[in-house]
Amino acid sequence: MKKNILDINGIMVGQAQDTQGKTGVTVVIVPDGAVCGVDVRGAAPGTRETDLLDPVNAMEKVHAVVLSGGSAFGLEAANGVMEYLEEKGIGFNVGCTVVPIVPQAVLFDLAYGDFRCRPDKKMGYTACENANSEILEEGSVGAGCGATVGKLYDMECCTKSGIASYSETLENGVTVSALIAVNAFGDVFENGKIIAGTTNKEKTAFINTEKTMLEMASTPTFQGQNTTIGIIATNVALTKSEAKKIAGMAHDGLARAIRPIHTQLDGDTLFCLSTGEIQCARPIVDLVGTLATHVTEQTVIRAVRKAK
Repeated sequence: MKKNILDINGIMVGQAQDTQGKTGVTVVIVPDGAVCGVDVRGAAPGTRETDLLDPVNAMEKVHAVVLSGGSAFGLEAANGVMEYLEEKGIGFNVGCTVVPIVPQAVLFDLAYGDFRCRPDKKMGYTACENANSEILEEGSVGAGCGATVGKLYDMECCTKSGIASYSETLENGVTVSALIAVNAFGDVFENGKIIAGTTNKEKTAFINTEKTMLEMASTPTFQGQNTTIGIIATNVALTKSEAKKIAGMAHDGLARAIRPIHTQLDGDTLFCLSTGEIQCARPIVDLVGTLATHVTEQTVIRAVRKAK
């Protein structure tokens, strides 16, 4: 077992980044398609094709999910993913061609690197070319290239973060994984202790963002945007409604590791992919959702531990 999202059969992950501009793209490709749900909790999201994931809408499967930096500019990366998938014949068959279904979420990294560098169509295509099912790099790569946490004050007081993945498999073969780019306004905690977040000017100690905000009795005036985005994946067969519910439960994992979370300065978005390899008797949502919460928390911690 790889102990990451590549433990889910039928999934490939590709990444590309601009290390000078400090931004990048991560794409999860599911050539055979996967049921997908989404839950958006942050108040400043940047997303694409999330409406079709509503359980009342017709489209049943997606063929890739894109995570990227670049704020709204980064939404262009999905065009490169669509071009690549169409060339490979992967998508919804409309007769004259196939239309790849590619939802996306973006995070704000413009203030960390060179704001003129944004994930574009070419970077999205390159990420697809790099996609594989064997090796997954973590840290300051892909969508995590320009990720940071702890933005109570200016960027000089934040901590570098990144992207990471973690997976758990139960005795019955049920596997649940998370792949998350952590770019939060708040601090990251492990066992009740801050391990990444807002620091003092000297970078010698962490300042508890949540506690400081409560003492200030107001929201800081800092105008930076943030957003933690990610994908939960499981081999258990789910409906779109179930996938949406599990994506929502996984946000509890964000809340365990990041404080504060889901603020006006975050656009926190989690997708949930189901490859349908294992059929389980109902109810299954509580089991998968509880495991999703756990792997999400661990993935957030890994993201800051792996960052450079």
